[in-house]
Amino acid sequence: MSRRAKMVLDKEFRIAPVDKRIYGSFIEHLGRAVYEGIYQPGHPAADKDGFRQDVVQLVKELDVPIIRYPGGNFVSNFYWEDSVGPVEERPNRLELAWRSLEKNEVGLNEFSKWAKQVNSEVMMAVNLGTRGVSDACNLLEYCNHPSGTKYSDMRVRHGVKDPHNIKVWCLGNEMDGPWQMGHKTAGEYGRLAAETGRLMKMVDPDIELVACGSSNRNMSTFGYWEDQVLEQCYDQVDYLSLHTYYGNPQDNTPDFLACSADMDAFISSVISICDSVKARKRSKKQICLSFDEWNVWYHSKEQDKQLPRWVQCPPQLEDIYNFEDALLVGSMLITLLRHADRVKIACLAQLVNVIAPIMTDSTGAWAQTIFYPYMHASCLGRGTVLQTQIQSPCYESRYGDVPYLDAVTIENEEEETLTIFAVNKNLSEDIELTADFRQYEGYHVSRHIVMTHSDLKAVNTKKNPNEVIPADTGISSLENGILSSHLPSKSWNVIILKK
Repeated sequence: MSRRAKMVLDKEFRIAPVDKRIYGSFIEHLGRAVYEGIYQPGHPAADKDGFRQDVVQLVKELDVPIIRYPGGNFVSNFYWEDSVGPVEERPNRLELAWRSLEKNEVGLNEFSKWAKQVNSEVMMAVNLGTRGVSDACNLLEYCNHPSGTKYSDMRVRHGVKDPHNIKVWCLGNEMDGPWQMGHKTAGEYGRLAAETGRLMKMVDPDIELVACGSSNRNMSTFGYWEDQVLEQCYDQVDYLSLHTYYGNPQDNTPDFLACSADMDAFISSVISICDSVKARKRSKKQICLSFDEWNVWYHSKEQDKQLPRWVQCPPQLEDIYNFEDALLVGSMLITLLRHADRVKIACLAQLVNVIAPIMTDSTGAWAQTIFYPYMHASCLGRGTVLQTQIQSPCYESRYGDVPYLDAVTIENEEEETLTIFAVNKNLSEDIELTADFRQYEGYHVSRHIVMTHSDLKAVNTKKNPNEVIPADTGISSLENGILSSHLPSKSWNVIILKK
């Protein structure tokens, strides 16, 4: 039995061009993300600098445009000076955020070198927890000033002649959170962000700055925090951050897949607050959003409580993702794209081993289930987002009525393609989708990629990395401008129309 759904769009009704940085990711000095993740000297796949090329290859497949670094909670007690210069002279540090040992074998310059290998830009975070304005400016000078000053010449002495030219900077991390080292009130943080941002733009006027929004929508200070922070630093910053993670500890798949509706409401709420401050200030400037932490995260939380303290790269936050996780990640990507007019940066947290699409062990690297919708969106979702209206049967969830069909359409005029990303959240029934594409004369169905599985809990492992993978097995046709697509129950779909 199948349900019927309809997609309505018009080529003139556009949301916005996709900023490629919406497909960003995140590497934090946490667990095995850096050590035994991207960096493992002596490993058969490591190059002369210790970077694992099996990981590099998988990251390249994702086509990640920007990577946030070095945290996360880690950054709020980060002394960047410890991470540069001769490796043998760098100190060991107690890493308070994640209760581990940081040996600083990989630092700023090494990470920047690795980012170039994977064709990505660095999105740098500064410590506004235990440090402040001058330290942030010194770091910026080290990274971006050509030469002839104290910190730029220090970089040159460290073997990096050309500036890193990092353009996006995060003013701290989750400063509203009581778990954060150097946690601040909205007033304290807003003032600090304003002054830090003002001086950093004196050092380099071309940078873009991200202020910390609420750590999640359930914070008791949500809304008030955004309002008060922007009240003070609106003129200095360019983006406000959002973070959210979802889980399914109750094993209620319909509610779990409905979490994208909560994400949508979160984005809409923050946009409203930004625009309220804009109106109050009578400003012409528009604040956009950086959703620089988002993912599924819950599988590993209990086992992490048993880990020992003060060891290097313990296996923390190593969620093993299943098929239903991939479905939600697909829906979350669709949600971000529907807000492409205001969400300009987003970072899947994280990239390797730590709540990540890529996993490693001593013998190899492999792709988790969530790797594939992320790869499809990043590689195929470039262009302009069209207003895609969905007419679909709904189901009742903790977030209200949620359509079984979640979808978005992107037009790439240069390549003359239309790409539809679609998730069928119905666990037992297929969906027969129709859409009118008569405005796109001469187009045909080029591909219909499907990822589905009979077992929602199926996972990819080192021994069986292809248990849950996409295939070009979808059934779609375009006749007389009318698209007809068969979307299997519980499936991620990518439908490409090409002229």
